[in-house]
Amino acid sequence: MEEEVEDLVGGKVEKTVEEVVEDHVGALGVSQVVHVLLVSLAWIFDSQTTLVTIFTDAQPSAWRCKEDHALPSYAACVAAASGGADGVCRAPLGSWEWVEGRRSSTIAEWGLVCDRKFLAALPAALFFLGSLLGSFVYGKLSDSWLGRKRALLVSCLLTSITSFITSLSPNVWFYAALRFANGFCRSGIGICCLVLSTEAVGRKWRGQVGQYGFFFFTAGFLSLPLIAYPTRSSWREIYRILTFLPLAYAVLVLPLVSESPRWLLVRGRSKEALEVLKKFARLNGQKLPNNVCLANPCAGQGKVGGEGGAPTTKSLWEAKWAAKRMLTMMIAGLGVGFVYYGIQLNAENLNFNIYFTVGLNAILEIPAVFLGSILLSFTSRRLLFSLSACTAGISCLLCILFSSEDHKSVRKPTHSERVGESSERNWLQLLTEGIGFMAASTAFDVSYIYCVELFPTNVRNFAVSMLRQALMLGASVSPLLVAVGRLSPSLSFIIFGALSISSGLLSLWLPETRNAPLYETLEQQEEEEERQSSASQGSDLELGVKTGLSTT
Repeated sequence: MEEEVEDLVGGKVEKTVEEVVEDHVGALGVSQVVHVLLVSLAWIFDSQTTLVTIFTDAQPSAWRCKEDHALPSYAACVAAASGGADGVCRAPLGSWEWVEGRRSSTIAEWGLVCDRKFLAALPAALFFLGSLLGSFVYGKLSDSWLGRKRALLVSCLLTSITSFITSLSPNVWFYAALRFANGFCRSGIGICCLVLSTEAVGRKWRGQVGQYGFFFFTAGFLSLPLIAYPTRSSWREIYRILTFLPLAYAVLVLPLVSESPRWLLVRGRSKEALEVLKKFARLNGQKLPNNVCLANPCAGQGKVGGEGGAPTTKSLWEAKWAAKRMLTMMIAGLGVGFVYYGIQLNAENLNFNIYFTVGLNAILEIPAVFLGSILLSFTSRRLLFSLSACTAGISCLLCILFSSEDHKSVRKPTHSERVGESSERNWLQLLTEGIGFMAASTAFDVSYIYCVELFPTNVRNFAVSMLRQALMLGASVSPLLVAVGRLSPSLSFIIFGALSISSGLLSLWLPETRNAPLYETLEQQEEEEERQSSASQGSDLELGVKTGLSTT
């Protein structure tokens, strides 16, 4: 256990936030559980906003010729319908209709098929690009003057507004632009929720607490089929329903959440940070000693300026070791984001009913998060991330064995027809895809926890935002691959598998962080890690000398 250092200055005992939490507040008490619960609720509508296009932009299940024999084009439509999967592209305009109605999805309403089929991937791709840019902006703002709590508030309010406006889209171009804005606005939710949760607990519980938020993300995912099925005749109604949750959260729940004491301290607001810690201690049935004060983690590390006398320290990219870690984490996150979101969006390319498949994937995330929480308590972060990513990749490659290359791009068989044709192969494909999704979900969740522990407080939100940008960049490309998968499912599975395995192998270059302390500044972390490295090398050298003497 790390030796505690206390500096007595005028009768006061200076301690870091980490020491106050561990020694006086409690590593995880009632106050922190309530805090984490309230913060993590926001993951529900973050998930809904992200994955809603699985239903709103879904390929319609079937089309049919209009039963008007008087139409001159009726005979041509019937001939086209009997000519194969792409018959709708040969049927005369106005002679056919979608079985589920014109407003059931954006593809049906705006005719995004045939020579316009790749336009169907544009809104989802732009959503993730918006998330990529938004992650950078929210990361900088929440680490600087805005803070974690206020950044979360802004993100929730803007998400609600853009979701409602999206439901009014007149065409695919406005819709795509609004999905970009929606992605930009919601990107602050996941970043701030994760950091707000983990910065309030002791080091032993950081991994588990970070995972708790993903249970709520899963709950949002699981709620989507329940929302989408009753409103399947109108994709606009789904967006209108999703408008209310983030608005209600921002007004009713967020005022009860405390700001991160670590961020307050780094910004020079030590009194407020101490008050938050006292509040946590009080609700835990504990009390902070009167002579305890918070040590300034930035003392002597730059001139004072900005809000509350916040010091000026170097950025993440100025520290060579931090920049190297960040780039490695981002490249690994690129593949994981691509596979995690791609598998979910690719649900329509499986030989099963989309509502059933999405619901099953959502249910499978629950044991994935639960298993990840257990494994994080005693296993290496690096090893868990690597194995999960590689397992997801291998599962995607195995899906090729059960995919059907005669997959139909427009008119698909019904669920009963598919099961009748190749029931065993379909179930094996679904099982393999489910295992891959569970592994991808574990890798996705662990990547966030890993990133939180790799970087100090003054750049932590920015680091998580950079990881999120990489995840979103991978996710932004996945809709295009899903569109390709409508023509060749095997190709999509090959690319998913290769990228996921590459990410898992690359992560082995990162250091392990399990049970490591959370540092407050880059300078402090660099100094402490160098000291620990020197001490470890010294111990190894001393052991070697003793061994040599004993053999002599």
